[in-house]
Amino acid sequence: MFLHIEHRLVAYKNSFSFVGLVFAALFFAVSVTPSLLPRVYGVQGVLSAFALAIGYGVGVGLHCLYRSLELPEPGGRLRSISKWVTVCLATVVFMAFVWRMTLWQNSIRNIMEMPPLVTAYPYRVVSIAVLLGVLLVGVARLFRTCGNYVAFKLDRFVPRRIALAAGYALVIAFILFVTNEVIASRLLAYADAFFLQVDRFVADDVQQPTDPLQTGSGASLVSWQSIGKQGKVFLTTGPTKEDIREFYTHGAIRPIRVYVGMRSRETPEERAKLALAELKRTGGFERSLLVVATPTGTGWLDPSAVDPLEYLHGGDTAIVSIQYSYLPSWITLLVDPKCSIESAIALFDEIYSHWKTLPASSRPRLYLHGLSLGSLGSERSLDLLTIFEDPIHGSVWSGPPFPSQRWRQIVAHRNPGSPPWLPTFRDQRILRFTAQKNALDTGRPWGALRAVYIQYASDPMIWFSPDLAWVRPDWLKGGRGPDVSPHLQWYPIVTFLQIAFDLTMATAVPIGYGHNYAPSSYMDAWIAVTQPKGWAPQDIARLKSRFGR
Repeated sequence: MFLHIEHRLVAYKNSFSFVGLVFAALFFAVSVTPSLLPRVYGVQGVLSAFALAIGYGVGVGLHCLYRSLELPEPGGRLRSISKWVTVCLATVVFMAFVWRMTLWQNSIRNIMEMPPLVTAYPYRVVSIAVLLGVLLVGVARLFRTCGNYVAFKLDRFVPRRIALAAGYALVIAFILFVTNEVIASRLLAYADAFFLQVDRFVADDVQQPTDPLQTGSGASLVSWQSIGKQGKVFLTTGPTKEDIREFYTHGAIRPIRVYVGMRSRETPEERAKLALAELKRTGGFERSLLVVATPTGTGWLDPSAVDPLEYLHGGDTAIVSIQYSYLPSWITLLVDPKCSIESAIALFDEIYSHWKTLPASSRPRLYLHGLSLGSLGSERSLDLLTIFEDPIHGSVWSGPPFPSQRWRQIVAHRNPGSPPWLPTFRDQRILRFTAQKNALDTGRPWGALRAVYIQYASDPMIWFSPDLAWVRPDWLKGGRGPDVSPHLQWYPIVTFLQIAFDLTMATAVPIGYGHNYAPSSYMDAWIAVTQPKGWAPQDIARLKSRFGR
């Protein structure tokens, strides 16, 4: 019995493709090179496992293609020598890349002011990658076996080539059906139920407002129970009148915040109408500055973005927002990326339709804001007819995600010589970009409408793209961004995997890097766009220091 098992194991080991194993080793080696964000050994191990499995598949595919072309293969002693030379070269590359793992990870961590690693735990990474990689290859081989089996059954009815194509097509269709209709739908249902409960959870320190002029109070048109977790946090936190007075020497008032939750009304249009009514009730149109803000997928509005704005204008502000989802942005992007756009358009149309009826001399200045998925929706809510008919005053968008077509077009048509991670666009009168270091003071005059994109070179939410698998992106041509490892290089397929894994850790880095946008970046943008009065450079530095703490 034991001899039989040993014979089966040896046969299974010998069934692996030599070329496939070589490519697997090379793909693994490349996968440990740095990407945009630092990785812990567990994440690196899983990433390397996928790279290993895909590399094996690529090697097998290329070898099959070579043989199908009936090209000559080395034989005899030459075959043996070529194998040994290939093994030696692959081993050297493998060991060299693994040896540099710690250096590469620390090249990112040092830039992001994170403590350096003593070791990247290469043995653990290799163990995880090999075990999981072998499992993934086994699954792929099971798929091949199923395809061949179905083709064998069809072979008696149709020609062999047609049987093979039909067999694999049927297996792929079955897998897609099971994946989408059974596994994915159930996982989505579980995620939906889980994040719905998270959205309903309220911490003990989040209490319903008692001021009748605050949204969510007893006098509000928006019931407290219908507002999600992030909306309640937004409405009950932020600077008070007293907080602002400490910094603003020209008097201070309480900022106005209006938020409508998903459970407040059924449709985005109904929620937008309710937000408008609540904004009127609370006196939002009587403030000097009004911001239509689109939240992230969970309904979150970044305090680093909204709090500094209220300080800069002495509380003479109103911010209005409606929730469109309670799922994390990356899930919302996969499931329903249009919901952000539909919600942003509905809210802006309602607010803008009323705003343009007000006397131009007394109505508030109108701005747009959005982070991440909120940026995607917010930038689409503003159309050319709005700009021509009665233009708003500006916008601040941060971390535009990769599906943002308008942002992508602007970057693609940037001025020659400017890098994609900090581009300049035309004469910069309307639109400018900035990052950790303020790049908005260009010495050129602004126009009447001022729009700013805040984007970090280390933000995978921006730079991920499906074509990373086969095309070197512009942001990896020439010099790297200041917050990107100089060792980052593009490799076909593997770089796509690396940045895809970075998406899951986009906010797991210090503020000021990745998808964590710093208050100082927002302050630079709001100052350039809204032009607050009465702020000396030392006061701004003091405010930045406060938020930096």
